[in-house]
Amino acid sequence: MSDGNIVHVVGTGTIGEPLIGLLCDARVDLEIDEVTFYKHSPILTDRPKIKGLINRGANLAVSEEKKEEFQELGVESVYEAEEAIKRASVIIDCTPKGTGLANKEKYYKKYKNKIRGFLAQGSEFGFGKMYAVGINDDIITPKDQFIHVVSCNTHNIAVLINTLAIDNKKNNLKEGRFLCMRRANDISQVKSFIPSPEVGKHKDEKMGTHHAVDVYHLYKTLGIELNVFSSALKLNTQYMHSIWYDLKLNKKITKDEAIQKFIDNPRVAVTQKQAANLVFSFGRDHGHYGRILDQTVISLPTIHILNDNEVIGFCFTPQDGNSILSSITATERFLFPDDYEEKLHVLGAFLLQEV
Repeated sequence: MSDGNIVHVVGTGTIGEPLIGLLCDARVDLEIDEVTFYKHSPILTDRPKIKGLINRGANLAVSEEKKEEFQELGVESVYEAEEAIKRASVIIDCTPKGTGLANKEKYYKKYKNKIRGFLAQGSEFGFGKMYAVGINDDIITPKDQFIHVVSCNTHNIAVLINTLAIDNKKNNLKEGRFLCMRRANDISQVKSFIPSPEVGKHKDEKMGTHHAVDVYHLYKTLGIELNVFSSALKLNTQYMHSIWYDLKLNKKITKDEAIQKFIDNPRVAVTQKQAANLVFSFGRDHGHYGRILDQTVISLPTIHILNDNEVIGFCFTPQDGNSILSSITATERFLFPDDYEEKLHVLGAFLLQEV
């Protein structure tokens, strides 16, 4: 590891790119000395993105065998891929599913005595302790060198439960049911779009899809075992994921109380909108890199109370945005374990209270 606080991001996809951009833009306030990033493939259409990140102040790392190919694109790298890993203080892995686990075995374990911490995004179950900011901060310890930042829909479900059902660390959730309606792909992608809604299987016998499984294990780090079940389907849209939720509590709650709980949570955005394109458009116009960094966007008109203890409604998932806050929080915790919270105030400006 070199002198100074160096954050290295592996991958420049739908999470990596805006994360690198935000780290660069807030670098001074976050007291980060250098931001570096690894790009795997020298793709011509990615050249503007790479140059844009370099112009923001990030330094590019590529593999030695691809260095000349990047030069042919007119892009000059600063570091070789493994060199960038060795000199980093914190590594944030934003690669596709499974690659983060492979990188851990091939590279990260090799340098764990030199690097303060490693993060992996999304579906990298087993990479390290599961984490979502505002949910299980209290149980992260200095021994947790490998952190698994959970997926965007897991963040959403987790904050729904935390806001409505957790009071002073006491679990008041009797039963939680969730339907995750996923977008087909991102607007930056041309592959994997679908012509019609596509329903998913329930692969877990007790909890349905991985969304409930992941949130169960996230809360289990707090010693809380949830009764949750989820289903999922893909919709032929590129805008946002949406979630239908049904939280049955073991206490009474009114509609006004539920609404106020959402409003009072600083990591929750509320909206009067009921269309995903309108929420997405607002994020494009007002969010950093067009992203909404809040963990969920609650559609207030859809909230319904059943039997005085059951909260039902719809919300939107700020995919590729809501996990960024967790990644930066964990990064600052690795760099400044004693006073990291003070340095995070700069991110408050990027949280939207109403959409």
